[in-house]
Amino acid sequence: MDFSNLHYYVPTRKKESPPVMKKDLVIYGGTPAGITAAIQAKRMGLTVVIVEFSNNIGGMTASGLGATDLGAEDAIGGLSREFYSAIAQYYGKDKQWKFEPKAALQVFNQWIAKYEIPVYFRQHLVEVKKIDNKISEIVMEDGSSYRGEIFLDCTYEGDLLAHAGVSYFVGRESNAIYKEIYNGVQFGAPHHKFEKWIDPYIMEGNPESGLLPGITDSQQGLLGYQGQGDHRIQAYNFRVCLTNEANNRIPFPKPPVYDPNRYQLLLRYIKAGVWDAMQLHTILPNGKSDLNNHGAFSTDNIGMNYDWPEGDYRKREKIFQDHLNYDLGMLYFLSKDPEVPKAIRDEVSEWGLPKDEFECTGHWPHQLYVREARRMISDYVMTDHNCLKQEMINDSIGLASFHMDSHNCRRVVIEGRCVNEGDVQVPIAPYEISYRSIRPKAHECTNLLVPVCLSSSHIAYGSIRMEPVFMILGQSAAIAAALAIKHETSVQDVNYEVLKQELLNHQQVLNWSEEMRDDPIKRMEETFGGK
Repeated sequence: MDFSNLHYYVPTRKKESPPVMKKDLVIYGGTPAGITAAIQAKRMGLTVVIVEFSNNIGGMTASGLGATDLGAEDAIGGLSREFYSAIAQYYGKDKQWKFEPKAALQVFNQWIAKYEIPVYFRQHLVEVKKIDNKISEIVMEDGSSYRGEIFLDCTYEGDLLAHAGVSYFVGRESNAIYKEIYNGVQFGAPHHKFEKWIDPYIMEGNPESGLLPGITDSQQGLLGYQGQGDHRIQAYNFRVCLTNEANNRIPFPKPPVYDPNRYQLLLRYIKAGVWDAMQLHTILPNGKSDLNNHGAFSTDNIGMNYDWPEGDYRKREKIFQDHLNYDLGMLYFLSKDPEVPKAIRDEVSEWGLPKDEFECTGHWPHQLYVREARRMISDYVMTDHNCLKQEMINDSIGLASFHMDSHNCRRVVIEGRCVNEGDVQVPIAPYEISYRSIRPKAHECTNLLVPVCLSSSHIAYGSIRMEPVFMILGQSAAIAAALAIKHETSVQDVNYEVLKQELLNHQQVLNWSEEMRDDPIKRMEETFGGK
């Protein structure tokens, strides 16, 4: 299998005569948020450009996340709703929330072509130029530069906001910071934990033999306490698109770097009687599936992503490749290793990589699932008080409706057994997202909006960070940008009542009423395992 094109970062050479582009709206990041922002900008008469780090558009939505992290259907409005309507049309149905990666990519490409949106790929940000507290230009590794009236950071990492000197946070805040309940260190989760007592040592019962791979060496005094803040973030993985159609199936290949020892803990767990690593295997159309993490040991490469948010591009490339080797290696191990029970090997071997997906990257998804990285700190921070409707806001730009969801952040040893830490799953009803949470403090930057790495605590972000919501926020950000340009104001001084009316004019859903049917506990059960 050829994975030579499967990278996060490949350096670009400086151009002899690098271009300088000027647009009303410059969008850094071709994620779904960036695409909906660009379309909305064009609809409102702005000139726009998408500047994309990678070779691909569509982010996670076009890279394996086909089982939509939906929440409440009626909370989805605007272009986000239009996207899923286009997906339904693709399949000839009235409603369709689950889709193949190539279906999402086709919809996005059609949108880009229809609205004649220029997209520049392999644009690696190296510098942000500002005049006072206003961005004037962003410069790429190859020398290309982009000037605009308003800039949007639609990356999953918040790279533009960081280069612009905007305040942000990485990790889990202490519960004490915002007087939350579900932030910080979290032990005792009922899901994604070891269901059996599993010895963590290479030689069982012998601490001197060392720990099995994938376990953090934590002394009892360093485990922390419930709700304590730290630098850790929830685990990443690839959302792997699989197929069990024999004529479209490629057997799992050995990854570029394969180490079966990475899966000895999983093997020990299987031999203890638990086989659930591939249980969150959501069926998609045409014999495909979206494989996500489930249980104590699965596709989440727990604890191996801490350096991603602040890492340079080369560091991120190493982390990207490690996650590729880990996830593909696990599938190869489960289907090939003779130590794995034959019944499991046969079950896993019924699945493989689809020939008709990701043909340029060895049939493997091109986007690592960066569940969280930097989070901006603005004048208003979304917290679990918002998610639980204990605090209401009066400047809604859209709704979030998925449960508060954090994947595990580390795997430790407690009294001689393996314990996962960090998983949170708390049901919520749909709630409003504040406009103030997507724009920086005025003294830091007056012409930047951040619809992805918005101002939010770790646990609130665990609910907000869903692709349909990013599409909603991208569209709302573009509307705000258009108003700021029209009225020659900063993004902070956009009149909310005017913004609200424009949002409603473009079919955004801004409030949740009792008349809208919703059962948050049932929804969480239906999406058991979290995304």
